[in-house]
Amino acid sequence: MTDIRLDWAREARTGVPEAIYCASKTTDQIDRILAEADERQASLLLTRLSPEAHGTLTALPALDYDPLSATAILDHGLPAPQDLGAAVVAAGTSDAAVAREAERTLTFAGLSAPTHIDVGVAGLWRTTDAAAALQDRRVIIACAGFEAALFSVLAGLVQAVVIAVPTSVGTGVAEGGKAALSSALASCAPGVVTVNIDNGFGAACAAIKFLRQSAPNAVG
Repeated sequence: MTDIRLDWAREARTGVPEAIYCASKTTDQIDRILAEADERQASLLLTRLSPEAHGTLTALPALDYDPLSATAILDHGLPAPQDLGAAVVAAGTSDAAVAREAERTLTFAGLSAPTHIDVGVAGLWRTTDAAAALQDRRVIIACAGFEAALFSVLAGLVQAVVIAVPTSVGTGVAEGGKAALSSALASCAPGVVTVNIDNGFGAACAAIKFLRQSAPNAVG
């Protein structure tokens, strides 16, 4: 009996592809997953793959590894990214890892997304500058920690659906992201939807589903 059963039909069934959550998996398990994907000539997204774990994997197949987001992509002919109206923003540079996970997930799914980093409300001019550049976007993935005021402020400035990603960035009562999660869920700005703490991948999957459903001729 195998301990690995990959869901190769997931994208056709649900609209989002199989991805491999690497935390707690052994090097042997990840190597066998990659070998199966490589044998099928199937592209694959890996998340939460630490630099240490990445360094223990076998050399083949070659991966596009991004240490900031701890993601890796096995590319067997991914489509060129289309602009369907997504964007990613991060309140601070400390939130960039979560934002990058979202961006890389969108790219893997064939969607491009301009990314704006360090646009938090502590310097409100940065938020308003970013909002001006985001007026044509349809879905914005916003990543913020501490009190996460960015979600409400941004949603009050743009027409796009705002997907809030509370991050675990913060100290004291903000530590671990629960204050940011509560802020996102309690937002007084209409049009904010919320995913779990640090879940850039989940936010991107929600954006992918929304954009593909509303643009049925999109490549996916």
